[in-house]
Amino acid sequence: MPPSAEANPSLETSPRIALLVDKIEFHAKALTRSFARLGARAVPMRLSAFSLDTRRPSGIAVPGFGTRLPDLILVRAVGLGSFESITLRLGLLHALKDMGVPIANSPRAIELCVDKAATSFRCFNAGIPTPETFALESPRQTRALVRRECARSPLVLKPLFGAQGRGLKLIRQESDLPDIASMAGVYYLQRYIGVERDGFSDCRVLVAGGRVLAAMTRRAPHWITNVKLGAKPEPVELDDEMRDLALRGAAAVEAEFAGVDLLRAADGRWYVIEVNSMPGWQGLQSVTDFPIADELASLLLARHGLAAGGAEMAS
Repeated sequence: MPPSAEANPSLETSPRIALLVDKIEFHAKALTRSFARLGARAVPMRLSAFSLDTRRPSGIAVPGFGTRLPDLILVRAVGLGSFESITLRLGLLHALKDMGVPIANSPRAIELCVDKAATSFRCFNAGIPTPETFALESPRQTRALVRRECARSPLVLKPLFGAQGRGLKLIRQESDLPDIASMAGVYYLQRYIGVERDGFSDCRVLVAGGRVLAAMTRRAPHWITNVKLGAKPEPVELDDEMRDLALRGAAAVEAEFAGVDLLRAADGRWYVIEVNSMPGWQGLQSVTDFPIADELASLLLARHGLAAGGAEMAS
């Protein structure tokens, strides 16, 4: 339970943050501690606990905040749910943003990152190097596409909504395609540009507030290089090309902070593969010599004009 304002009057003027999570894990604990060290109070909760309530002055109820709204909402998770429940949750975030509540990342950025096709289009439209990408609903058209494109080189099939390397499949021929029902009705395919160089690797860059906070190489014996699936994090020094691509990738999806995945192709160029609006950094923290949560919390408070003891409270 968060401490009460009666027990500590300074909490009345401390920035109050709704920290949206699915569960209390590494990131929630680290961010809660970091905000507390900076004189702010983070309250972990699920977005599914928010509700529309037109009896209230704001029209939205946020548990633990009484009749007031948070000074900042930090989205670590939207949570699982039906199409209707996710629509409601994002709609409430849009409404809160329209009322002036700072939200990181914004609901628009979340939507652009959750939908891999939207991310790919935004990067393409911004002139950012990204693999050739296709998104189709027609199995017939997809089979024809695979016959044509896999004659050149393989494709990677990914769930349109997915994370942490789950559900990826290398497509070399038409028979590799699963039934469209198993892909929730959408085939999302990217050109496979991975190259084995003493194993496989890519680079994850954590961007926040228009600057690079930290980065790592993820190395694995398999072409899927996700730490959750066993890839090993290693320190990396970014060159100017990598740094620029990461910053541009985050900006393309309007993300205040993001995890940008970069992959080097056979021609030596770096490409933006994905942008994550709710990135984890537990593996990255293991190869970073400062507390990432401290930097992120400090940056967010500063960017939104929130200072301990004198927050500009949302009405």
